[in-house]
Amino acid sequence: MPLPKPPSQKAALLSAEEFLEAVPPKAARTPKAAVTTTRPPAPRPLEPVSAAARAVSAPAASVSVAPAPAAAPATTTPRQRARAARSQGPAKLFVLDTNVLMHDPTCLFRFEEHDVFLPMITLEELDGHKKGMSEVARNARQVSRELDALATDGSLDPKAGIPLAKTGQKQAGGKLFFQTTLLDIRLPAGLPQGKADNQILGVVQTLREQHPGREVVLVSKDINMRVKARALGLAAEDYFNDKTLEDGDLLYTGVLPLPADFWERHGKTMESWQQGGHTLYRISGPLVPALLVNQFVYLETPGAPALYARVAEITGRSAVLKTLRDYTHAKNAVWGVCARNREQNFALNLLMDPECDFVTLAGTAGTGKTLMTLAAGLAQVLDERRYSEIIVTRVTVPVGEDIGFLPGTEEEKMGPWMGALDDNLEVLARSDSSAGEWGRAATNDLVRSKIKIKSLNFMRGRTFLNKFVLIDEAQNLTPKQMKTLITRAGPGTKIVCLGNLAQIDTPYLTEGSSGLTYAVDRFKGWPHSGHITLARGERSRLADFASDVL
Repeated sequence: MPLPKPPSQKAALLSAEEFLEAVPPKAARTPKAAVTTTRPPAPRPLEPVSAAARAVSAPAASVSVAPAPAAAPATTTPRQRARAARSQGPAKLFVLDTNVLMHDPTCLFRFEEHDVFLPMITLEELDGHKKGMSEVARNARQVSRELDALATDGSLDPKAGIPLAKTGQKQAGGKLFFQTTLLDIRLPAGLPQGKADNQILGVVQTLREQHPGREVVLVSKDINMRVKARALGLAAEDYFNDKTLEDGDLLYTGVLPLPADFWERHGKTMESWQQGGHTLYRISGPLVPALLVNQFVYLETPGAPALYARVAEITGRSAVLKTLRDYTHAKNAVWGVCARNREQNFALNLLMDPECDFVTLAGTAGTGKTLMTLAAGLAQVLDERRYSEIIVTRVTVPVGEDIGFLPGTEEEKMGPWMGALDDNLEVLARSDSSAGEWGRAATNDLVRSKIKIKSLNFMRGRTFLNKFVLIDEAQNLTPKQMKTLITRAGPGTKIVCLGNLAQIDTPYLTEGSSGLTYAVDRFKGWPHSGHITLARGERSRLADFASDVL
């Protein structure tokens, strides 16, 4: 924009007319007030609407749900405008099935500006599942407490809805409605009227008929119920908010291949130096924004030395790459175990790093996750005396039918679940070929004295000091269980989570909602954690072929 004319006198001010004359015609803008008045109304205001206003606009129906207002005040804050832009038209009305509430107790506050409707049969089912010590019973009790906190004020009109942000959940901009009247439900004659699922379907159908201008959606984790709803012409969706990732292929792998022209594009501004037997490179360029701390990078060019490095630090627009210790060589073997491929070398660098407190290893069967972790743990417990002992735990979810109660102590009860531990200890004992039979037996006794097997059921309230904790089959953990285990770590403790996302045995868990996926996604980029996805199986040619074709 050209500058206005200089003032003719010292300290004189230009008039508004002179200033506008210097501005090109295309720069003449409409005042902001006019813009806000001509802007189309937002689909839903975020301010709570009074009960009287909702009662006036509500249609004469037997259901206690008011339609979403279609107009917004002319002056809105930037946050309100951003939220209103996410939806077009009136806010949706989500009818929640009981299994959604018992799956995620905080799901009431996950629907942003939309409203939530709870049929009376849902509350009846919640009341029937609140007794017990299971995860479902705990979630049912938590949902009941949330509903009680929302409905404590006796002055609230249930027909006008209860603001979900009342208890401090600012991300929830909608309202909560309860079914307070008997609905005239008409379902096909083939559906039993007394079943709870069919009653919820009838509620959804009645709400849609009474509010034709508003989208009514059933949210359920029950696949068959969603199929029945769609067969009746009703909108039904799964509950996706609990999923960390929509697609398991998008999970962070911890490895990034460098482009072939890496040295040409970054060599001019690169700095390098030696420190502690490692070579460090400080780079700056277009590659830096895509890097994360403790992420591994590699460059394999035919006819040139390969580069294997780890991102040591990121400062502004520059990053420091640190070369790795080569665990593929026999001189660097860990308890007699050498890395057989590139990813295993990356994993051993994480497992042997004292500054890395949390490590996650994912991969298919036979990639060496448990073997490498046990070898690294034994080397740091017995040789380096870095940790006092190894604690091994896992989820006791059977692949087939349950065999019943197991006799003995806690460790004896966990014995049948630790077959993989015994198999790997046998492999590690055979690696010491110099010792005789008596020497191997003594070593085996010493090793087993340093390994403690614990059950997940008794982890609450514990603190592990200077321990090497191995969590096997972590893909069967829920995010809540994963948080419980990780927060047990005290000073000097290292936690390693192993899992295969293709072998989830826990009901209602998927690759996107698994606790292992949750931990990998939340911890990526933290300077004291690392993750590697192992891709190549090293167990046997039979196991590798079976993993590919079966």
